[in-house]
Amino acid sequence: MSVARRTLLTATTAGTLLAALWFVPSANATVENTPGAPSPAAADQADGRSADDGSGPRLAATGPGLDTTPYLIGGTALLGIGAGFVTSSVRRSGPRRAR
Repeated sequence: MSVARRTLLTATTAGTLLAALWFVPSANATVENTPGAPSPAAADQADGRSADDGSGPRLAATGPGLDTTPYLIGGTALLGIGAGFVTSSVRRSGPRRAR
């Protein structure tokens, strides 16, 4: 495969991936009121809890936090694997000869 085709294929793949990611929904901390569903303030009062001021949406309690250790270990491992692939590729290509 020629270098021009390989570059075009890489650019096309990257563009396709970016276009696909454009349609991934984002998470927003907003309340969606559906018809017939009780409001969050009414649900809190039904549970015996009282809303702070009863106006606007409230965010969920966050708690102590998420344990990020597995993500750090996995990310570091994948980074090392990627660096190994790059190093292997550079070594396999050998020295370049001037034409």
